[in-house]
Amino acid sequence: MRTHLTLITIDLSFHAASAGVAAAVLQKHGVSVSEWRVPHERAFELLASGQGDLLCSAWLPGSHGAYLAPIEHEVEKLTVLYTPYALWGVPDYVPPEAVSTLADLRKTEVAARMVKIIQGINPGAGISRFSLEIMARYRLEQAGYAFRHGSLDDCVAAFEQAVARRDWAVVPLWQPQFLHWSHRIRELADPEGLLRGRDEATLLIRKDALARLPQAAAAELRGLRLGNQALTYLDHLVARQGLDPLAAASRLPA
Repeated sequence: MRTHLTLITIDLSFHAASAGVAAAVLQKHGVSVSEWRVPHERAFELLASGQGDLLCSAWLPGSHGAYLAPIEHEVEKLTVLYTPYALWGVPDYVPPEAVSTLADLRKTEVAARMVKIIQGINPGAGISRFSLEIMARYRLEQAGYAFRHGSLDDCVAAFEQAVARRDWAVVPLWQPQFLHWSHRIRELADPEGLLRGRDEATLLIRKDALARLPQAAAAELRGLRLGNQALTYLDHLVARQGLDPLAAASRLPA
């Protein structure tokens, strides 16, 4: 009987891009795959309940460690696909001598020029939680800024509209992400580590699902490494070129 697995993908384009590579490996080994794309918290709930078999992917330990902790004994960490990290960035035309660190955003002359709305994504994302900590630590509301939750499309549109106007603006983002393929974004220094540094984007599988997986498929997944640059390219193909994630996966060099 053919093995079937349910892949849970966090509903952002770069997660879908990496999930496409994992799905391609599974299908190569005769495993049929169905996929659910859901928000961060829901992804881990589905994995915990057994409704999902794999999760692509958990950013550990910083962004998603708290979501994984209650079920860590039930899953295996198959592989680290890439090494993501959260960032606050500005377009590279913003002079580094004016703005180089998060604290610089409070400077009177900087705050006077910056777009005051810092457009984020959904509240469950690590970058969103960290951004609220940054707002509080540096008292950015008192300097006139406001952090706003929204969709990825909202975040991207706000940044690209600011760039089109050559405005000074902050984007709460991460690496890898498709905006880095077409824009030069300079990261602001985070001396207090509020953005948590690098995570490991880890492909998770329930141990009961791993027992059903052909050994050759498990071995290939364990050896799967993408890296940040490759995933930025895949994310660009999916989010900007409109490729299906499986089709995008086929564009990777052998």
